[in-house]
Amino acid sequence: MTTGGIHPTQPALRRRTLLAGAIALPLAHWGSSRALAQDAPIRIGQSTALTGPLGDLGSAMHQGAKAAFAGINAKGGVHGRSIELTTLDDAYEVPKALANVDKFLADAGNFALFNCMGTPMIEAMLPKVVESGVPFFAPFTGALLSRTKSARSVFNIRASYADEAEKLVQHLSTIGIQRIGIVYQNNSFGKEVFSAAEQSMGRLKLPAAVTVTVESNASDAGAAAAKLAGADLEAIVIGLAGKPTLEFVKAFRALKRGVTLYALSVMGTPATVKALGADATGMAISQVVPLPSNVVMPVVRDFQAAWKASGATAEPSHLALEGYLNARVFAEALQRAGRNPTRAAFIDATWNLKKWDLGGFEVNASTPDRNASRFVELTLIGRDGRFLR
Repeated sequence: MTTGGIHPTQPALRRRTLLAGAIALPLAHWGSSRALAQDAPIRIGQSTALTGPLGDLGSAMHQGAKAAFAGINAKGGVHGRSIELTTLDDAYEVPKALANVDKFLADAGNFALFNCMGTPMIEAMLPKVVESGVPFFAPFTGALLSRTKSARSVFNIRASYADEAEKLVQHLSTIGIQRIGIVYQNNSFGKEVFSAAEQSMGRLKLPAAVTVTVESNASDAGAAAAKLAGADLEAIVIGLAGKPTLEFVKAFRALKRGVTLYALSVMGTPATVKALGADATGMAISQVVPLPSNVVMPVVRDFQAAWKASGATAEPSHLALEGYLNARVFAEALQRAGRNPTRAAFIDATWNLKKWDLGGFEVNASTPDRNASRFVELTLIGRDGRFLR
């Protein structure tokens, strides 16, 4: 055997053979319908931030998913098998996330990766996860990097950042707003938001936006706010997350009032809204799941019942509802994969989720480069910090 004209040594060949076996083991384990007893639990793994700068996001989604799985398991599980979610905290740090994923991939009994969180973490995870063939279900990012045509094992649900930006611009056009500013983070996330907003403005024949960037450390947030405050704008689209959001909004509000600020779902966390205080009032936020208090929607009523039954004490949030929805969709795909599911059957089942309505939230799988949900709605932050429709 030769590779590129070089004969590998026996030790090198042996290491390569062992490595290939290690990668193939989890697939072989789940490729056989006789691998587990029919009533054995389906084990899935999640790496997310339970602590650290975005611990409130990860914790809320995790609690929502746990509430959903607890409700499903209480009713007998899926084909008589319970779903066991093991969650490891990565504190929103790439090295910890990679170590967590390595543990899950090395565990032959781990069926899938579920709702792992964060664009930097997911970008780092994807190569090894895609190579492994393990289902990578509902990663928490709106970035296009997780939406790849060739990655059939990756199943995105939430609307993309581009979808959200387009919705914001469409709304501004509908209500007759012409003088628009865009502030965006000087990273891949911010540039995706800016690009989508700019393209949407072009299609709608809106005047070119006044644009400015902010570094991720927020060092120039004040200067960005000053530039936009002096530009005679009617509205500003904010493509920022974390500290840059806080610093920009506070600086802008101190300079000028009366300009409506529009931001994406990643900004609308309870912690961010609380930190902004009165400066958050009147901000418009795009959301990728329904309002968690909108009991007119059957899926929200189901969520609230599961949330209450789980014993959760926190007020249910958009993020908790998103975790709940992801778990419900996972369980539906597992149901369709059959009584003794293989990973391949499960992946096939995800792509057969066509126009499936959970009760006001539709999942419509098409191709791996597109998310299965296009749900985006605008909410307004009220004086008490609550979201309103």
